[in-house]
Parts: sequence; structure tokens; C-alpha cells
Amino acid sequence: MNLVLLGLPGAGKGTQAKKLAEEYKWPHIATGDIFRRAIKDETPLGKQAKKYIDSGELVPDEVTIGIVENRLKDDDCNQGFILDGFPRTLAQAEALSEIERIDLVLYIKVAEEELIDRLSGRRICEDCGASYHTKYNKPQKEGICDKCGGKLIQRSDDKKETVENRIRVNKKQMQELIDYYDQQDVLTAVESTGSIEEVFKNVKDVIEESMV
Repeated sequence: MNLVLLGLPGAGKGTQAKKLAEEYKWPHIATGDIFRRAIKDETPLGKQAKKYIDSGELVPDEVTIGIVENRLKDDDCNQGFILDGFPRTLAQAEALSEIERIDLVLYIKVAEEELIDRLSGRRICEDCGASYHTKYNKPQKEGICDKCGGKLIQRSDDKKETVENRIRVNKKQMQELIDYYDQQDVLTAVESTGSIEEVFKNVKDVIEESMV
């Protein structure tokens, strides 16, 4: 099955994609990972992407699409794949339809207030990078990493005002993707409420039903 996961920042699509990859043995293709690989391998598109990333600019659609297209040609994608973080724009979605058939698009749906809560409550150890949350995953000692004793910090892009702006910017693009895939009759929304395992069960149920 060729699967796309959609969701606003903090919806948990990356977590669900990893669990699906383990369950079904389909490759989890996260755009961040394939960008890093293309840059490391110094492919022509990787070199182009690096120029934009190094200058703090967004990588243009044509470069992103090219990198994803190259990844989907790999043999491990022959039996299906899970795309996470792509497409982000309507132009990317339309290009993807030209490259591969998409069987199912899962929209991991979360209330905005909860997304803001999830992201703005995140804390990172400045030494080892371990992740915590002020509500859902507290350290044993406030402000101190359980693993290495390092100081926990809030990243600048996790500050409430920044998070609210990210969600606002992403919402418009997300709605365009939802409308596009709804018209293609491949979209299913899954509420991301409850535990990771509960959401995973709901996601699996949708996949199993669409395989029949």
C-alpha cells in the first residue's frame, strides 16, 4: 500500500509512521531523512537542497519533488511506502500523483489547543537531546535531564507564539491537501486522541479495512 500521512505540527504522524513501518515492513519515508541522505551522498539534487538550507530558505517544490521521486524508485518501495512530511503543498501533491499511485491518505486530526499544548510544553536536554514534556513526560527533577543531568531548555520554535504562528501557516496548506485528497476519494481522518497505542489501533483499523 502506498500511504501518505498528513497532520499539523505536533499531531504525532511521525510516531505513527514509525509504528506502521514496524508493523507492515513498508519503508517510512520522512522528508527530513531523505534530504539529509541526499545531501550526505552529494547527489545533484542534494547539493541544490543544501544551498537553500544553508541560506535559511525553503527548498523549492521542484527540488523536494525530485528528491522524493528518486527515493520512491528504490527497491524497498516496490511493495508500498509511508510518506511522512510530503506532500506539504498542493503542487507537491499534484506532482506526487504523476509519480506514484496513492492508495490511502490518513489525516491525523488534533484540536488546535492540544497541538499548542503539546508543542509549547516540549523541553529538550541541551546536552544529550533527550525530549520531555511539562505535562505528558515530566523529568524526575524539574528542569534536569533524567539521563545525563543536563539542563532542559525550550527551543525557540516551541515557544507558544511561534507554535501558534506555525499552526496558522500550516493550516491553510493542510486544508488544500485535505480538499485535494478528499476529491480523489482516498482521504480518511483519524482522531489523535488517547494514547499512542489507541491512536495506532485506529490507524491500523482504517488500513486493514482499505486493504479488503
